[in-house]
Amino acid sequence: MAVVLEKLKDKTYPIVKWVGGKRQLMFELLQNLPKSYNRYFEPFIGGGALFFELQPQNGYISDMNEELINLYMVVRDNIYDLIDDLNKHEVSKEYFLKIRNLDRTEKYNALSNTEKASRFIYLNRTCFNGLYRVNSQGQFNVPFGNYKNPRIVDTENLINCSKLLKNTEICCADFSKILSKVKKDDFVYFDPPYVPLNETSSFTSYTRDGFDIDMQFKLRDVCDELDSMGVKFMLSNSDTKLINELYSNYEIKKVFASRAINANGKGRGKITEVLVRNY
Repeated sequence: MAVVLEKLKDKTYPIVKWVGGKRQLMFELLQNLPKSYNRYFEPFIGGGALFFELQPQNGYISDMNEELINLYMVVRDNIYDLIDDLNKHEVSKEYFLKIRNLDRTEKYNALSNTEKASRFIYLNRTCFNGLYRVNSQGQFNVPFGNYKNPRIVDTENLINCSKLLKNTEICCADFSKILSKVKKDDFVYFDPPYVPLNETSSFTSYTRDGFDIDMQFKLRDVCDELDSMGVKFMLSNSDTKLINELYSNYEIKKVFASRAINANGKGRGKITEVLVRNY
């Protein structure tokens, strides 16, 4: 039986910026949560906006991005060493490129998990638009952001997040792995890489393998399995014909969101997305 823990008194918010982050949709997400559920699962944790808002007891988070999962584990297990290392960083293009290019050398493998997590936060806070993007070799390739005063060390929030993560199961795993962990009346929130609205808006380079259409079908099949198990789920995705057809057996709600990551300026601004629910 899970130990019931009090919700943290201190507010927590995402440690890193993430493409498709859900802070702007928080009101809609909170309005559409199930009225009650047992354990909380988020298999595409990303920046974890909803997770850090809800502060779930005995939650489960996972992602296929090894660097991201290492970050959350370090925040959980070695928070003060991480804060010390973050304070060593400088804000300059020359220093940024030096840190960014570490994963192109053997030096990267010699870094400790804490140093890798520190690098992750530093790059996220100082690179262009806070993007996380890797090339086909898995090397970080976002340019310098030219920000005047980026907040690299957010000590209070990091400590609060560490307290929350100490009560959280963290895994580097495919989203389907939750099928062996969930039980009836648990709740799963899916926020996968979205189906592109068009060819220029596709952004799935979170990992070297990306997330293609076949994976969207696999995700639908996992949702069907959860539904048959009596597990509640909510899923975010783009408002496309494919998604509306894939989830036609469930409740689909249209919500408005702002998209900033688009090669075509006309693709930015308010557009509709969908929330899919089985409850």
